Amino acid sequence: MKKIAKLSLVAAVAVAGLTTANAQPLEEAIKNVDVSGSVVYRYDNFDDDKKLTGNNTEKNNYKVALNLASKINEDVKFNSRFLVANENGDFAEGGLDADNGSDANPGVTLSHAYFGYTGLPNTTVNVGKQGLATPWTVALDSDGNEQTGTGILALSTMGPVTAAGGYFNQTNLDKSGNINSAQSVSVVNLNTYSTTANNENMGSRDIFVGALLADLSPVKLEAWYLDLADTFDTYTLVAKTGFDIDSSSKVGVEARYVSLTLDDKIKTAAGLNSDDNAMYRLAVTGNVGIVNAKVAYTKTDKDGGLTALDQDAENASLGWNLTSNGVADAKYWQGVLGVNILSNLNLSANYGNLDSDEDEIEAEELFAQLTYKMSKNLSTYLRYGTYEEDNTGANTTVSDQNRGRLQVEYTF
Repeated sequence: MKKIAKLSLVAAVAVAGLTTANAQPLEEAIKNVDVSGSVVYRYDNFDDDKKLTGNNTEKNNYKVALNLASKINEDVKFNSRFLVANENGDFAEGGLDADNGSDANPGVTLSHAYFGYTGLPNTTVNVGKQGLATPWTVALDSDGNEQTGTGILALSTMGPVTAAGGYFNQTNLDKSGNINSAQSVSVVNLNTYSTTANNENMGSRDIFVGALLADLSPVKLEAWYLDLADTFDTYTLVAKTGFDIDSSSKVGVEARYVSLTLDDKIKTAAGLNSDDNAMYRLAVTGNVGIVNAKVAYTKTDKDGGLTALDQDAENASLGWNLTSNGVADAKYWQGVLGVNILSNLNLSANYGNLDSDEDEIEAEELFAQLTYKMSKNLSTYLRYGTYEEDNTGANTTVSDQNRGRLQVEYTF
């Protein structure tokens, strides 16, 4: 039944193309189109004892993504991505209020439309509307917002080293990237500052990005640079390694440093004393038999902790509701301990603690998660926990939550 549905979708696209002047046989059109995508349903229920109004949040969340890759010739492929989501590429309608709201039928948007050229040896060049594939942004996300831009991105591999460079003259960074709204302890609305300083929103600013990636097994190294015109420039240095202890035991280590310097006009518009933002993170993961674990420590600069444009990006340290991104002088510990009850059923305990003397914040979260992978392309998890946030300067608790979530994800 799955194959029939998949074929029907491709056939529908192909049949639509038969009305054009350059129509091709249906059989050939189907052969030249690859289809992939994801479907996610998420139910959230958050209850905050410290909020006088709107203390209970109950939402149904949906996001559907469909990717079509059409081979034009031996060197060129056209790629498109369609989303049933909101304008930021996040869950449809930003989540449907299951407590006070009604059901809705969200629309479909075109997220990607670009050409990929592979005619040069060991080189790929993507031109058009595409995901922003950088450590500061999220190019593709089945259950979150996505950052896109129109421009060119080129990657070329020479032995163990890959060089990348890109330019984008337009992005959706004025809307997407959840640093532009309050999430947990981080409140950084960079788009507001950019609009005030430049009389233009962030989405209209040019982006230049470059990277060198080296696979020197067992060590992988990354160096990235990004400039957002008249807003900031930033760089990232990363080292990763991993090794097997035995056939069932593995250890991985990541060390990451990020520096981000705001433009003087942005610093003035934001009323900041410093333009410096930075973070370093050390994370260790391990799998020993049926047990898995992770320990990570993140420290941000005393003057500022803005190091990513999305909380899910690699340059941000994110728990469930906790994030160090945008928090100055943050000291953030994360710990995970899990056990495989069955080969496809994992139970984990997750802990996070963040404090900042500079921003007078102390926050802690604890949650359990049961993950069931029914098949290769169908998984679900059930999560429940608590979150507490204190204002240490005023010695008051500003958030005291019980949090529950159910999520189902199907990929094809």
